[in-house]
Amino acid sequence: MTAHPEDYPAASGPDVLVVGESLVDIVSTTNGTTEHPGGSPANVAYGLGCLGVDTSLLTSIGGDRRGSVVENHLARAGVRVLPGSRHPGRTATATATLTAEGSARYDFDISWELPTAAPIVIPRIIHTGSIATFLAPGATAVRALLEQPRPECMITYDPNIRPELLGTQAEARSMFEDLVPLTNVVKLSNEDAMWLYPGHSFDDVASRILKLGAEMVAMTLGPGGSLLATRTAKLFIPAIKCVVEDTIGAGDSYMAALIYGLLTGGTDGLAPSQLTTIGHTAAMAAAITVGRAGASPPTAEELDAALTAHASSAGIAGMALPFGAGDGAPNGA
Repeated sequence: MTAHPEDYPAASGPDVLVVGESLVDIVSTTNGTTEHPGGSPANVAYGLGCLGVDTSLLTSIGGDRRGSVVENHLARAGVRVLPGSRHPGRTATATATLTAEGSARYDFDISWELPTAAPIVIPRIIHTGSIATFLAPGATAVRALLEQPRPECMITYDPNIRPELLGTQAEARSMFEDLVPLTNVVKLSNEDAMWLYPGHSFDDVASRILKLGAEMVAMTLGPGGSLLATRTAKLFIPAIKCVVEDTIGAGDSYMAALIYGLLTGGTDGLAPSQLTTIGHTAAMAAAITVGRAGASPPTAEELDAALTAHASSAGIAGMALPFGAGDGAPNGA
């Protein structure tokens, strides 16, 4: 069962501030072309809003029709776009070409500058990631924001690697590893791990990120489930079986539900028992999202109902082990 926003104390500001790009996904299939609001950070913000979390977004969207579509989309989930996030130019796009299996290949038309506006109040969690943390000049402003001392604020980070927008693998890895010490929780996909650390096992990648200063690593493994690791434990969570419509936004729904779980976990949020709940909640959110077109994350009610049904029919399973036990699956396995 998931917890609801009324289950945790109110803060003076938003519970979560998301910092990063917003764009429009132009999805091309054999049946034609459709457009959906997207961008990994914006998707995470929207997912949090759907889950009832008080969320603000610091982003960059154009003054065009697509920018209005994105802003209205976020508003429907209750997400506040911070002042200064709109600019007179055009809204960024990502053209996604779907394969027969439902996976997507992206071509981007994007520039990224972070507005000078900064949050007046300190949220409980700041989330950032994806293009916003790599693409100049905005990436420098993102780093400067994270460097501001906020000991009471947790930082979550999803690199969501887009190789076509990055320099060399070595340059991108250096930028990623330079940002990790400023964060508490890092989430990445197995594709991210393979690109950043070719030939390394999942355990090796998680261990390296933890040594850089993160307190927790969550790695999604597609049909292989996910791995959640801290400095003292690791937990494998099986994937939820489902029929895949497409994979757009699945990782972002997982990230939103992961943040949701961190908010409701309290001071024991990184304990193995809490990680089990967080992991299953995030896995279910991703499963619901891939079952429908576009980045369409679940509401709290949908997620609750799906988790309850799954628990009653299959039980909740997860394997907790001391970190480093076992060899870990090699990337690409």
